Amino acid sequence: MTYQYRTKGTCSSQILLEIVDGKVHNVQFIGGCSGNTQGVARLIEGMDVDEAISRMKGIRCGMRPTSCPDQLAKALELAKSEQ
Repeated sequence: MTYQYRTKGTCSSQILLEIVDGKVHNVQFIGGCSGNTQGVARLIEGMDVDEAISRMKGIRCGMRPTSCPDQLAKALELAKSEQ
């Protein structure tokens, strides 16, 4: 199942992702810094959901209180709660 998450406070506007057997797959950011978001998506491909959340939660982008990785952690938490 593909989960969609509307981001808040970042250049990206939406995150699409899948969770299969507790692992993160097929992460796509809509908008944002292409190189950075592609890098984050590839780095967590196949990673355990809880590990991905713990690594990315709380990351800030400059003076902003959040970032694309932090928003991905929030998206993963929400997707996990809906399973």
